[in-house]
Amino acid sequence: MGWIEELFGVTKPVIAMCHLHALPGDPGYDPVKGLEWVVEQGRADLQALQEGGVDAVMFSNEYSLPYLTAVEPITTACMARIIAELRADVRVPFGVNVLWDPTASIDLAVATGAAFVREIFTGIYASDFGLWNTNCGAVIRHQHAVHGQHVKLLFNIVPEAAAYLAARDAASIARSTVFNTQPDAICVSGLTAGAGTSLSTLKLVKDAIPATPVFANTGVNPDNVGDQLAIADGAVVGTFFKQDGYIWNDVDVQRVHALMDKVRALRA
Repeated sequence: MGWIEELFGVTKPVIAMCHLHALPGDPGYDPVKGLEWVVEQGRADLQALQEGGVDAVMFSNEYSLPYLTAVEPITTACMARIIAELRADVRVPFGVNVLWDPTASIDLAVATGAAFVREIFTGIYASDFGLWNTNCGAVIRHQHAVHGQHVKLLFNIVPEAAAYLAARDAASIARSTVFNTQPDAICVSGLTAGAGTSLSTLKLVKDAIPATPVFANTGVNPDNVGDQLAIADGAVVGTFFKQDGYIWNDVDVQRVHALMDKVRALRA
């Protein structure tokens, strides 16, 4: 667990999502507003998250619907440009997530100096994006080939909008994932972004791998954060921080304060 406090400076860190608007190549991209507008929207959300007191941020291409499991190079290139322009404003540790491509996520982390990535590194799933396969051994070898050994890897083992093809429970998946792939942390999610992480599943996973950090990956809010962090070693939060708690709205700094004030009280 030591790396968490060393990196984030706190126990039970809250990693806030900084969702980037649609990029060139995405169906939702607005060429009239252009990439400069995407940069400024990202800057506004980043500033609101930091003003609200989050422990870290994670940049993701959340608006790149429908997602690819192997992104086109333009996506990673545009994200690198945006993060480079925002770096001077980043005051907390940051990570990246190129949905849903683990190799691209590692490349982006190395290029931008990100400290961590979150991705689907293991398993095979029936998903909204088709049959979703992975090759963890190849991805980790690529991480070392591009000198990204320092990048912490957060493995999402209960991905949104997908089901493990084999009939295995979350505890078994967690144990074998830790044994076979040695992740830095495990993430447990609900059905979609913003959907609550099951406390029972979270506890099953944490009990199965007590020596490995476990993050609640979706649906954390002031009403459940106490229960979530009583089990989990940290949380990733996106939807609650948005205006009216709607994922496609801008970040609302008052909602950020509300959750982070509760988290700080829990730590105290």
